[in-house]
Amino acid sequence: MFSPHIMASQMTPCSAVRSSRAVLLLVFAVSLVLGNPTFAAETPLTLAEAQQRAIERSRMLAAKDYAVQSSREMSVAAGQLPDPVLKVGIDNLPINGQDRFSLTRDFMTMRRVGVMQELTRSDKRRLRAERFEREAEKSIAEKAATAATIERETALAWLDRYYAEAMSAAVAEQIDQAKLEIQAAESAYRAGRGNQADIFSSRSALAALEDKASDIDRRIGNAKIALARWIGDAAQQPLGAKPAVDTIRLNEATLDTQLNHHPELAVLARQEDIAVAEAQLARANKKADWSVEVAVQQRGPGYSDMVSIGLSVPLQWDQKNRQDRELSSKLAQVERARAEREDMLRAHVAEVRAMLNEWHTDRQRQTRYEKELTPLANSRTTAIVAAYRGGKATLADVIAARRSEIEVRLQALQLEQETDRLWAQLNFLFPQNGGPGH
Repeated sequence: MFSPHIMASQMTPCSAVRSSRAVLLLVFAVSLVLGNPTFAAETPLTLAEAQQRAIERSRMLAAKDYAVQSSREMSVAAGQLPDPVLKVGIDNLPINGQDRFSLTRDFMTMRRVGVMQELTRSDKRRLRAERFEREAEKSIAEKAATAATIERETALAWLDRYYAEAMSAAVAEQIDQAKLEIQAAESAYRAGRGNQADIFSSRSALAALEDKASDIDRRIGNAKIALARWIGDAAQQPLGAKPAVDTIRLNEATLDTQLNHHPELAVLARQEDIAVAEAQLARANKKADWSVEVAVQQRGPGYSDMVSIGLSVPLQWDQKNRQDRELSSKLAQVERARAEREDMLRAHVAEVRAMLNEWHTDRQRQTRYEKELTPLANSRTTAIVAAYRGGKATLADVIAARRSEIEVRLQALQLEQETDRLWAQLNFLFPQNGGPGH
């Protein structure tokens, strides 16, 4: 065996250079592999990251931003005076006699150019602008409600995939056990300690588990499709750890007050504000707007030119059947919006309290599964397997025990999934951090 010190002392300068180049090439190759997304390990997708991706990817939030911009542009436009009206005409043109169709020979014939301006009252223009501002505020509230929906639906899709994959892992473990039981049944049959019925039973149990695995694979595929609706291709990434689901952001003691600020209720509150603004505008419309007109009339060369000034005032001679009826209609819409908001608040409070009650109950059941039902099923299977090895139980007993155990484990996972879905629905009633910018 050569000593390292002897080998190092015998290295030539050229070999040392080649060795250093090889090291550099190796480092470069490793950096390329690690820097290439194709070779780099995929980062696990956490629930929070999925929700952030969904918010950033949403086009509906962008649509709400455009709605806000549209309403605010209209607010500026609605606060301006109407465009002036250019009026051009010919007055008193003869149509018979020797001066017919002449613009200059008759002293009454005039070519007229004028401008008319409606003088809309300043309070009306302010109310019209405020009405569109309320529309913008409604769009902002709708954006918050949309953000909460996106976060909630993304969380539900993420959890569905998480638990479908957990169920798949549980069934895969049972499939491995079933294959070992088939081998044991075949060995016992060849040794004369068993019968063919045990082989057929174990193979039937394996087929049933594989069928269940296929159904769970279908659920995984559907869950990925549902998640991809919100986050695109990132739905194919492996999932990270489940977040803490033992607390929610609601305070049950002040639930009525909190839900009064629910995004959907905020939308109805803004709708009520719009109805109030329209009622105020209808009240302002009981005072008519005047119009002013100035015109210059040009006559023939031998006659003087003239100027006309006019004032137009609408005659609201039937206010009780027009303006008063319009105002009553708008006031009724205010009461309608208020009643709808109050009824939705009651519905939300009842629905959330029912969900909270179900969530607490499911958490208690989940604890029972974790501490009692699942350990008992595992212990029963272990005991029957030990009895089977000692010749005190049949393979059919082992298969039945394992079937019972997998059912309990899948029921526990199903209950845990339902509990966490309730957590997501309750925890994301409101958008996180007060709603996203976009």
